[in-house]
Amino acid sequence: MKISPLLASATILSILAIQPTIAQTGQPAETPRNPQVDYAGFLQLTEQLSEYRTGRLIDLDRFNIVAKQPNAVILDTRSAAAFAQGHIDGAINIPFSDFTEEKLAKILGDKSRPVLIYCNNNFRDNVPPIVLKRAPLALNIPTFINLYGYGYENIYELNGVTHIADPRANWTGEPSPFTLDAQSLRSPATLDATRAN
Repeated sequence: MKISPLLASATILSILAIQPTIAQTGQPAETPRNPQVDYAGFLQLTEQLSEYRTGRLIDLDRFNIVAKQPNAVILDTRSAAAFAQGHIDGAINIPFSDFTEEKLAKILGDKSRPVLIYCNNNFRDNVPPIVLKRAPLALNIPTFINLYGYGYENIYELNGVTHIADPRANWTGEPSPFTLDAQSLRSPATLDATRAN
């Protein structure tokens, strides 16, 4: 098969054009980064927040006290469908996928107000509408990071695990598939047994 001199010249020129890029980096030229996606920035923000977040983890009793502060808001970022099936009484819903600067400003308003967050993984029931997520993927983590990234710095995150039947959880919606009285939820034997799960 004969190759035309024009095709051979074009092939040689294209190889020569690529070679300096490969020679300089040892790799083919990278595709341009999307300026609207900043993974390095996300990692940096996450690292900056580590200590701050640790200081903002509060137990259920303290969560309920802070929730009574003037202007405090309990924010549920699960899907609208999960929220409709059940949530902590008094919570408002902004699905995490709907977070934008404008929407948060419109619904939350004042960036200094106390914002309390929780997710499925604060409950051990593992039934709809609170099916457990893998621990590193719990919704509290990206919610906290995103709220802070949008300028909300008075965030409190529910720490620990409870049952939706615990009266302190103030759960509304579909009833738990089992019932536990308040005394058994607080007894050391029950707490030890549930912590092991």
